[in-house]
Amino acid sequence: MNWIFPLSKGSGSIPPLNSLQKQRQRQIESLKAAHSNLLPPQFPQEKPVVSVFPPVGHHLVDSNNGTMVTSPLITNFGMHSDLGKVIQSLLDEFWKSPPALMSDPTFPYMYKPSGMPPYPTQSFHFVPAFPPQDGQRPIGPAPVPHAGVEPQQAPPRPAAPAYGLITDLPLPVPTADSQSGLNGHIYRMPEIPDTFPELSEMSVSQLKDMSDQDDVLLEFFMCLPQLKQVTSDKEELVNNIVEIAKKNLQLEPQLEGKRQEMLCKYEQLTQMKSVFETKMQRQHELSESCSLSALQARLKVAAHQAEEESEETAENFLEGKTEIDDFLTSFMENRTLCHCRRAKEEKLQQCMTVPYHTLD
Repeated sequence: MNWIFPLSKGSGSIPPLNSLQKQRQRQIESLKAAHSNLLPPQFPQEKPVVSVFPPVGHHLVDSNNGTMVTSPLITNFGMHSDLGKVIQSLLDEFWKSPPALMSDPTFPYMYKPSGMPPYPTQSFHFVPAFPPQDGQRPIGPAPVPHAGVEPQQAPPRPAAPAYGLITDLPLPVPTADSQSGLNGHIYRMPEIPDTFPELSEMSVSQLKDMSDQDDVLLEFFMCLPQLKQVTSDKEELVNNIVEIAKKNLQLEPQLEGKRQEMLCKYEQLTQMKSVFETKMQRQHELSESCSLSALQARLKVAAHQAEEESEETAENFLEGKTEIDDFLTSFMENRTLCHCRRAKEEKLQQCMTVPYHTLD
């Protein structure tokens, strides 16, 4: 980084590299020499070029070729930009908004020779999966047999589906076993036979008329017992839905009454909750006032107050303001009260210090 921030003349010499740093620097130089085409020769003065393959469609990729990334992070790249953070931001954006493959004739989307399809296998339980492809199947053109040589009869192989884009894949078509409604009701379609005996009794002209005329074909389908059963089941379901709707309408007044009752109960609950919180606050205040620490503080204040009253009585006696009989009575009463309160305070302090200690 010395070419960006040149050292001043007053700066000290660079400390020598240890063996681990030398090995790391050697690996970095080897990587840059072996892959010099990854970054421009004048990087970071020259902006890097980021491309993707195969061509994709994305708002960060050029819409013309689908390979050049035109993100503002690349176009506004400067000498002091962090290339690692820029690439990580692009990868995060591609992860949040996955790109779509573009249909390009120069890039054939076909099966690999290993037999692995380019897209993940569909796991729909109602659509049969494609048969696995033979791994030894050649991708190139088929060999042309020589004249006079009878080609060998190879076992028939299922043709691989030629899908070019993910959007070209077949959509899953639900069958009778998977048709369930919103309420979990499953309707089972009638069994469709492989052959129709009615067709075997028709002549060739009748079959041709059926093939050419849609109304004749539609009339034939309307006469099938399976279609008649579906129509009957549909009418039965419609009638059941109408009956359920009527029952729901009949229950509407009862449900409205229950709703009003619930609203009243909720209002009552809100009021009781407010009263309960007020009483809980009062109980907390009383509990705090009757706690051991609060009682100790009160005893200390009361003892100090009795001591001050006794001292005031003594000062009045010394000044000649009080008779000796009144002094003795008042002074002894205040001093006794002060000592009792201090004794209770000390006893309470012991109760708070020693657990499970009881007053005598």
